[in-house]
Amino acid sequence: MSQPLVLGIETSCDETAIGIVRGRTLLANVISSSVEEHARFGGVVPEIASRAHLESIHSVLTRALEEAKVSLNDIDAFGVTAGPGLIGALLVGVSSASGLSLALDKPLYGVNHLSAHLAVDSLNSDHTLKPAIGLLVSGGHSSILKVGDFSSDVEVLGSTMDDAAGEAFDKIARILKLDFPGGPAIDKIAKDGDCTAIEFPRGLTNDPGHLYDFSFSGLKTAVSRFLQKTPDAKVADVAASFQEAVVDVLLTKALAAAKFHGLENLIIAGGVAANSRLRALALARCQAAGISLRIPPAALCTDNGAMVAALTSLAVSSGAPASSLGLAAESSTGLDRVLWA
Repeated sequence: MSQPLVLGIETSCDETAIGIVRGRTLLANVISSSVEEHARFGGVVPEIASRAHLESIHSVLTRALEEAKVSLNDIDAFGVTAGPGLIGALLVGVSSASGLSLALDKPLYGVNHLSAHLAVDSLNSDHTLKPAIGLLVSGGHSSILKVGDFSSDVEVLGSTMDDAAGEAFDKIARILKLDFPGGPAIDKIAKDGDCTAIEFPRGLTNDPGHLYDFSFSGLKTAVSRFLQKTPDAKVADVAASFQEAVVDVLLTKALAAAKFHGLENLIIAGGVAANSRLRALALARCQAAGISLRIPPAALCTDNGAMVAALTSLAVSSGAPASSLGLAAESSTGLDRVLWA
């Protein structure tokens, strides 16, 4: 089936999201976020997220079908994030998708949330899907991947050893007394700052044993100590210099991986891929290195249903077998498994 009509459900964290695609064409992408309910706690509260998914899933489904101008009976296959994520949140999506699959007698695909972030690059384009280095940067994950095929061939080259990039943004934003989530808040205020004002450390950049791994805990500590010693420092300069350190490390390692493996394509995906400085510097460095850069539109970088539908569509088109009845959610899983059996 070359142009399957696929509905994808994403409920791994605080977004209740459903996307519908036909082949590689996005028809609908509806998201209901509970982020405002978590803001006063400075982070996502699992129980609140799970309740929000239960309250939102039906209305999000209805809106997605209306936006795509299709009915449930038209859907050829359902996809759902089965992991990683908050277990209670995942169960809402998996249960909903399983019920729809069973009631309508349509195949169900449990997909890896992290791989789905990369697969969203396939949407709304007829570009050939070539082997690439994937830089996946989100709230809980920062990884460098060698991608041969989105639905079957993803190799982890390096990953987070402590704080992921998104976590570091949230923690530094809290220190700077900025809003939650920290990524957009720091990105906004950094535009008024000098990114060269403070030389913060670039973790693991000279460690031959961790060429493609990331560590941002030392950077977080360095920012905290700097503020203790320099309490009158301009917040915008601190934010810009911190952001520059994160972005510099991410791109230095990703481009090094591309060069070593002889790949001429770089895909940057995940929530942090919406960061304006990362997007601008990635474009400049990739042009200088002769690397083709692909970054999804900002709206498709954060968690969404379109990415789940995109990966599911690729799996269906490639003839991958559907998941078995009784699909189980898993809160912790790596990228060694893209699809659930």
